[in-house]
Amino acid sequence: MRPTLSVLIVTWNSRKELARTLPALLPELGEGDELIVVDNDSGDGTAEAVASLAPAARLVQSGHNAGFAAACNIGAEQARGDLLVILNPDAAPLPGWGEAIRRPWIEERGWAAWQALVAEEGGTRINSAGNPVHFTGLVWAGSHGRPIEAAPPAGEVPALSGACLAIPRGTWVDAGGFPERFFLYHEDVDLSLRLRLAGGALGIEPTAVVDHDYEFGAREHKWRWLERNRWAFLIRVYPASLLFLVAPALIATELALVPAAIAGGWGRQKLAALADLARWLPRLLRERRRVQATRTVTAAEFAAWLSADLDSPFIPAAARSAPARIALRAYWRAVRLLLGDR
Repeated sequence: MRPTLSVLIVTWNSRKELARTLPALLPELGEGDELIVVDNDSGDGTAEAVASLAPAARLVQSGHNAGFAAACNIGAEQARGDLLVILNPDAAPLPGWGEAIRRPWIEERGWAAWQALVAEEGGTRINSAGNPVHFTGLVWAGSHGRPIEAAPPAGEVPALSGACLAIPRGTWVDAGGFPERFFLYHEDVDLSLRLRLAGGALGIEPTAVVDHDYEFGAREHKWRWLERNRWAFLIRVYPASLLFLVAPALIATELALVPAAIAGGWGRQKLAALADLARWLPRLLRERRRVQATRTVTAAEFAAWLSADLDSPFIPAAARSAPARIALRAYWRAVRLLLGDR
């Protein structure tokens, strides 16, 4: 069966990005498909641009800047398609995307969710071919910067990029959507790991390509949100035995990150993230109980998708050095053996 799409775009002062994305997206939609745009109180004429470029779109005004995660949940409540596709406003689909993004459903691959191949630089290089997750919770865009010809075949990936994420609407509802308090960043990782915890598989369909106008820049609060939300998904999703065994590595990571943050000019953001975490902890522990109640896999099976290597060019060279790699691999091997992975 050919699924209908509910494409969901969250905007915040995104008029310029939509001028590129919507003309590329609309020809990819067919009968029964819908476009939902949730606007987070833009002040640059975004709503007017949507009305002009995509008059058939359903425009939802959040009334305030609710953040990406909450706005996605708002828009998903309006969706009626079989397949919910979350698309960044700056991720323009390339020709053929509309059929390709449905392919895992049509071919009954059994994936709980999947992503498109996220490209950059005019579709010539990879932005994300699935996101690796280090056992300390550090996450990066897989295969970033490699030529588009180096994209992997269709198959499973550790975690999904929210730049173009497809999920059956029923699966989204069952999972409870994104964690709204995250506001921005790592909501896609949290959802990915929750789906894995419940026994779901995650994949990539490389023939569905979007050109992401990506820049590894940072608004003022980016590092605060990244670090706070990293800890939040670790607490919510990691099985107890895994969390216990990686606790020494998590502490060591914090001891390394604080001085690195100060030296990098985002020390205040790191401290603010830790303060947020202290305030959030009682609620996170309550959420953890609900999340862990969905677990159908062993801690060892869950851990099999986590990485020991830090293979991102955005991670400091010292953490990617040969001695660091040897130490991390040895530690992770011991953890997995203790979890019962033989």
